[in-house]
Parts: sequence; C-alpha cells; structure tokens
Amino acid sequence: MKKIITMVAGAALLFGMTGCTSTENAATNKLEVTVSTTQINDFVSQIAGDKVNLHRLLKPGASAHGFDPSPAELAALKKSDLLVLNGAGLDSFMDPVITSSGFKGKKISAVDGIDKKRAEAETTAAKEALEAIGESADEHSDEHSDEQGNEQADENGDEHDEDRYGAINPHIWTSPEFVRQIVNYIAKELAELDPANATTYTQNATAYGAKLDELNRWIKSEYAKVDPAKKKFVSSHNALVYYLSENNIEYVGGVIPSFEDNAEPSAAEINTLVQNIKTKNVPAVFVESSVSSRLGETVAREAGVPIVQDPIYADSLAASGEAASYIGSIISNTRTILKAWGYPDVSVPSSLK
Repeated sequence: MKKIITMVAGAALLFGMTGCTSTENAATNKLEVTVSTTQINDFVSQIAGDKVNLHRLLKPGASAHGFDPSPAELAALKKSDLLVLNGAGLDSFMDPVITSSGFKGKKISAVDGIDKKRAEAETTAAKEALEAIGESADEHSDEHSDEQGNEQADENGDEHDEDRYGAINPHIWTSPEFVRQIVNYIAKELAELDPANATTYTQNATAYGAKLDELNRWIKSEYAKVDPAKKKFVSSHNALVYYLSENNIEYVGGVIPSFEDNAEPSAAEINTLVQNIKTKNVPAVFVESSVSSRLGETVAREAGVPIVQDPIYADSLAASGEAASYIGSIISNTRTILKAWGYPDVSVPSSLK
C-alpha cells in the first residue's frame, strides 16, 4: 500500500499536465472505461466491442489482490467516464489510487449485479465445511475484512466494499451463472451512460449470456460423468467456491487458507491440510496460474498425491491462448480438473471454442 501511495503522489504533477478532460472524451465519441481485472476486461469487451475505449489495470497472470499503478494507468483512470471494479473487498487497494488520480466518473462494482444472498450462503457453507474438518476457514480473510471494515466511508459517501460484502467470497467470476448477471448489469450501466449505443450493449449482452448458458450446461454435463467419490478439490487458495458449489464438488482446502493469494500459511495449517487430503482421499492438488507452485508441491508430496502442473485460472486470465478469454479459462479449468480425476476425453462444443 505504501508503494502505491508513493507512486500516486509522484505522478500527481504528471496527471495535472497530461490528464484528458471530459470535453476531450466527448470529441472521440466513445466512453472511456477502466476496469480492474482481466475477467471484467473480457466482459466489457464482449458487451461493448469497439464502442468504448477500454483500459485494463491488472495484467494477465497477475494476482488480483494487489496492484502497482503506472503513471499511464493513473492517467487513463483520471479521464475515465466509468470505472468497473470487482467489489467484495477484492480491489480495495484501488481506494487511494482512485482518490489521488482525480477520477470524477462513475464507479460500479460487479458484485452489485449478482445474487448476493446466494453468494453469502455459499461462502458461509464453504467456511463451515472447512471448520468442520479443522481448516482455518479463511481466517486471514476475516482479519482483512475486519481491518478494512473499520475504515471510513469514502469522500463520495459510499461505504467500502468490505463493509457491505464482508460475507461474500470475492471470486464471483468463477460462477458462469454470476457472470451472466454481471454482464447484464454492466450492459445496463453502459447503456445509461451512452444511450446512443444502448441497443448494441443490450444485444451483445444477450448473445454473450446465451454462450454462458451453453458453457454452464456443458460443464454440468461433463461433471455428471464423474464418480462422486472423486469430486474433491484442493488448490492454491479459496478461489473457486462458487464454481465448485454449482457442480457439487467438495472443497477440502487451500494451500493458502485465505481468499488472498499472498497470505502465508502456518506449519499447523499445512499439516491440517495434508491430513485432510489423506482422510478425504483427494485425488490431486491443483496449482493456480498466479500463485507459486512451491507450497503446493510440498503439500502434495507430504500427502502422497500428484500435483497437477496444468494451471487453474482463478485470479487472472492468461496472456494468450485458450485461457485468454473468460469462457476459454473456464473450459481450460474444467478440462484440467477432469483429466486429473481420470476423465481425459473431454469434448468441447465447437460453438464454445
């Protein structure tokens, strides 16, 4: 956080000299839109196409739990008409950046578009399940939420995301069902800011929503072939809670017992996870693309199970290839999981490729 504040302060004069005005934005006849994560970047791209100038802050392969802004990125934020965050505490590191950049546009959070009651229920159920087998159940996440929850409302009078969504695991994009809701929400916001292109946004959101529905049906049909005894999941950290819930997969634990992938597990937490893997007969340990595999390899070795080197795309999309798109990343994750569980013959519909 200190690094972020220092960079913002050092770039302040530059913004005063280079920041675009709303008049300049109007001259381009396009909305200036900044997004925080790679997934949201893809959603806006699918909805808006070339109707907006889109700026992404987090780079492919980077963790979604931290960000060091460059002067160019802060300048893009300053001139933006719309900022789309994830919410639910994931991108709270953006607070000082938003304030210091001089951003005057509209800010929305994807979490405002989803069924929050369902998200809260599934987050609670996952924590209770982990507590029942001795896992710390995201205590690092709870501490983070408590600390952030003590912060004051921002200068616009809005409460911080942690205050409103502390009970929600922030990895809402892992659920195609939630993403369909998010896409409709973003399309509505874009249409309100840019009525001239409202029909395009609505039609694109509908078309993309249909593909998400097809994706969800395909995922469920593939997991229906799996022996229920094998549907047990361990990965780098607690990121796929909604995906797992939608497909009746038991989350046994994470190498990092937190929704933040930069937290440090204790020796006791590692030992507990190893024992749970053995007790639950977990088939394999998965590694996420934005997290080092070092601890996962240790856990897998001590538990006597294989570690899957093909990455799970949780916090970020890939820079290129199939997983560079949201739908591609979910297909890749599904294929990787099924293969590790002994189901390598996965047929993907051509319409989803």
